[in-house]
Amino acid sequence: MAGHSKWANIQHRKGRQDEKRGAAFSKLAKEITVAAKMGGGDPGFNPRLRLAVDKAKGVNMPKDKIDNAIKKGTGELEGVSYEEIRYEGYGIGGSAVMVDCLTDNKTRTVADVRHAFSKYGGNMGTDGCVAFQFKHCGQLLFAPGTSEDALMEAALEAGAEDVQTNDDGSIEVITGPWEFTSVKEALEKAGFTAEFGEVTMKPENVIELAGDEAARMQKLLDALEGLDDVQEVYTSAEFAE
Repeated sequence: MAGHSKWANIQHRKGRQDEKRGAAFSKLAKEITVAAKMGGGDPGFNPRLRLAVDKAKGVNMPKDKIDNAIKKGTGELEGVSYEEIRYEGYGIGGSAVMVDCLTDNKTRTVADVRHAFSKYGGNMGTDGCVAFQFKHCGQLLFAPGTSEDALMEAALEAGAEDVQTNDDGSIEVITGPWEFTSVKEALEKAGFTAEFGEVTMKPENVIELAGDEAARMQKLLDALEGLDDVQEVYTSAEFAE
């Protein structure tokens, strides 16, 4: 996929995430706790925990908060037990939406998510209705002007799955979800620092929205992302420049 507005869309999303940095601490703590509970408290042997800790460090989450979240997961500190749930549905213009949640009250969470969909013009669907439209992967975005040949050679040597050049000149390196950190570190050693990187659910195809449709879709995404139990929101919608 080579969307002409890829660079602008990624930068826009990163900016909105940075704005919500404070609220992110509690959501990151939940993810760290669940990751530690499932795979142990050592990030070196728990790829999901390593990703969560790296993400927390990226928004300057205090070390003691990270450590406490790990201890809650391993049982060293008392904590809440969270359940992982994914909801799927449709946004504006038929765009696909997936909502990943961690909750201690499933009844509350499903009601909140359904309300956000209906209030802002979306429709909550059934399990599996849009999941097939996304790929679980790591995504690293490099600025226009980056040497494509050199980056491709370094990325494939580091274990990346694919390298894609977008119409706007930006370059995406796609990795397996658990290989994301090792590929990112290898590329940095080779002199390539990504402008943006994350493990995500990447849409196989995008639906571009503009004007009123884009504004309405952004309101829906903001409403979903603002829910306490929501960890991540993924969509096939892209916004025209």
